[in-house]
Amino acid sequence: MKKKKIWLSIILVVALVISIIGHSNPLKAASPLGKDTLTMITSPDYPPYEFYDTKGGDVYDGLRLRQIVGFDIDIAKTLAEKLGFKLQIMESDFNGLIPALQANRADFVMAGMTPTPERQKNIDFSIIYYEAKDTIVAPKGSNLKQPQDLLGKKVGVQLGTIQEQNAQKIAQKVAGIQLKQLNRVPEVVQEIKSGRIDAAIIEDTVAKGFAQANPDLEFNTIPSEEASGSAIAFPKGSSLVEPFNKVLQQMKDDGTLNKLVAKWFSETNTANSASSTPAKGGLNLDFTRILPDIPFILRGIPLTLLFTLLSVSLGLIWGTILSLLKILGIKPLTWVANAYTSVFRGTPLLLQLALVYYATPQLTGYDISALQAGVLTFTLNSGAYMSETIRGGIQAVDKGQSEAAMSMGVPYWLMMWDVILPQALKNILPALVNETIGLLKDSALVSTIGVVEILRSAQIVGANKYIYFEPLLFAGLIYYVLVMGMTLGASALERRLRQSE
Repeated sequence: MKKKKIWLSIILVVALVISIIGHSNPLKAASPLGKDTLTMITSPDYPPYEFYDTKGGDVYDGLRLRQIVGFDIDIAKTLAEKLGFKLQIMESDFNGLIPALQANRADFVMAGMTPTPERQKNIDFSIIYYEAKDTIVAPKGSNLKQPQDLLGKKVGVQLGTIQEQNAQKIAQKVAGIQLKQLNRVPEVVQEIKSGRIDAAIIEDTVAKGFAQANPDLEFNTIPSEEASGSAIAFPKGSSLVEPFNKVLQQMKDDGTLNKLVAKWFSETNTANSASSTPAKGGLNLDFTRILPDIPFILRGIPLTLLFTLLSVSLGLIWGTILSLLKILGIKPLTWVANAYTSVFRGTPLLLQLALVYYATPQLTGYDISALQAGVLTFTLNSGAYMSETIRGGIQAVDKGQSEAAMSMGVPYWLMMWDVILPQALKNILPALVNETIGLLKDSALVSTIGVVEILRSAQIVGANKYIYFEPLLFAGLIYYVLVMGMTLGASALERRLRQSE
């Protein structure tokens, strides 16, 4: 009995010590935010706010991981340290950030986002942590210095940004302005260089980097009529706004924000982010500018191949099932299979991808990853196309094959598996190879939801170096080599199958 009392006393003392330690260290105690891990979503193609470190990155088990760095990332890490939560970073195109918040895919957004009245109707914002100004970027010597100078000009803006909204306001006051919206700032700048637009409205810190990397461009600051700047965005009614505001204000008061501004927005840092070899006019294809970043682009190949392999394999299985439903002769099943094929062949693949990625968490509560959403969407879409190809291959097999199997008492499903399908797949092999090649190239679409495959990797390098052609041409070369390798492999397989006949 005494031993039990002694052990009970020891347990109580240990529990008391743990409780005291837990209360004395706020970072070890239960998070005051209600979550131990918060997810931040950003668009890492906007240096120096957020961009990929294509030369460095964290190392884990001997592998160099892709790492997003920048002004906003440092602020987010400081917030995580002071508020005691673990930070998880996701990415998306800028115009997908607010939908991601609304779909509860993330807890907050940091992407140099300005709290406009239109946005505040749908999401909440923190206090402004950095003031920025808009600029007019144009070819050198254009003399476009004020909004009035844009009369009758074609002006480019990034879709979903405050610059787009400001450009629309300018267009209401200055007649004849034609706006062209594009997904990324590098695309906007390239439109200027190619002569398809006359100018662009871009934030000053970003415009500075492009002007340094492209001496044939100039930028002029637009006088601001109202206060603007960057703030953190949250889902409507989020409880995170107040604690985040408190820490942001502390960072302003103690000079932490000023130190980060000096770190990321200095002339030296902007110049280092820009291309080391400025443009000289013409195409100026100088691939030495991306040599240090080629390993970063190459790291997108395994993800692209994994995505293609999974989509083709699952699509082939699903397409086979659909094709069998169409030829069974059971009208309800045939109708369902045909209706399914009609829907997925009749709607854009990009629309299907967006719906699966953003709607799944809202409809099911499952936080589907970008890769899972891509594989699922391409499986469902590819299955619809493959079902028609497989159906045609099955119906092309001589009827005598099935009649002979049935006369020998072979069950229908076994006959299809052992006799009909092998012959059908041999006949439709070229069509299946075409579908696989199409999936490999279409895998670039998953870059729109933040999967860093080959194309996305090239776009990231282009954004970091303020260049456009070289990374994309190198990505095109990679796709071409992969497709040629796949084509040669399929030709060898086809010759071998022909020899076995």
